[in-house]
Amino acid sequence: MSAPAASADFTDSTASPASPAFSVVICAYTEDRWEDILAAVSSVRAQSRPALETLLVVDHNEALRERLLKEYAQGEDREHGAGREVRVLANAGPRGLSAGRNTGIAASRGEVVAFLDDDAVAERDWLRHFAEGYADPAVVAVGGRTVPVWASGRRPDWFPEEFDWVVGCTYRGLPPGRVRVRNVLGGNASFRREAFAAAGGFATGIGRDGDRRPLGGEETELCIRLSRARPGAVLLIDDRAVIHHRVPRPREHFAYFRTRTYAEGLSKALVARSVGAQKGLESERRYATRVLPAGVVRGLRDAVLARPGGAGRAGAIVAGVLSAAGGYVLGSVRARRSGVAFSPAPVGEGAHG
Repeated sequence: MSAPAASADFTDSTASPASPAFSVVICAYTEDRWEDILAAVSSVRAQSRPALETLLVVDHNEALRERLLKEYAQGEDREHGAGREVRVLANAGPRGLSAGRNTGIAASRGEVVAFLDDDAVAERDWLRHFAEGYADPAVVAVGGRTVPVWASGRRPDWFPEEFDWVVGCTYRGLPPGRVRVRNVLGGNASFRREAFAAAGGFATGIGRDGDRRPLGGEETELCIRLSRARPGAVLLIDDRAVIHHRVPRPREHFAYFRTRTYAEGLSKALVARSVGAQKGLESERRYATRVLPAGVVRGLRDAVLARPGGAGRAGAIVAGVLSAAGGYVLGSVRARRSGVAFSPAPVGEGAHG
């Protein structure tokens, strides 16, 4: 869970319209998501505000890379209009999402680099809403809202909306509208290229690595590092920039919920080790002391009113907090013992790979 601290609605009446060129990076690692990958690319090609290019970065899977190269023959899409060029690349760094994103950043040509998960589709005005945020030159990152698409067709009764970050989606507790935040959420986010020149790229060793333990937090660490490198930088979330993220059936089960919350605790320990506990846990404290207790009360009230899943949601919130806390304690001990440190990749302006 990367819980962005949010301020009131952010507006800038002095900002003038801007039209930065967007490169969209989609990282993929398995052929099991073939149809999802094609749908993600199609959603970028259908944007009302066309992207300069789409970069598909394949994480150490040569069979998938070869298949995608055939699907999107290099260079041929330039003839089909703006926003249709697709470039297929191999992850040039160690296995994992962070290195894949860094590969895409280094190879991109746009002024802004946007990231879309390989199992998500963007609504038609996704990039247009991102672009509006960059009308203010102080804005260095803009994120959006991620809506879950449950494989079963509906949200499990016991699954609390406050924990939608478990399945990579926007969770209950974030204010609506366009708001200033501590960090954007990585699967639906964009950054000015100059942000990577100032702060470096995503730190490897924090985020996901294929189907292994579902760690996270790499975008939180990057955003905190960016705010330190550029003290006046503004980061936004605009809930009109919507993507729809597929949630497979195994992730609808409590076993995954427990595993993911525990892994988030491990991730938070690594982030706190990198940027300090005060900043690394700043918005998590508000989330844990205000948003989650309100969710427990709602669940218990629903249980009293005999509404489906009320007690289950209250119990899941408590279990999620305990699991994440356990992961954080263990992760902190391990980090101190191992002296773990992170070296962000130097991917900056002009690094077009």
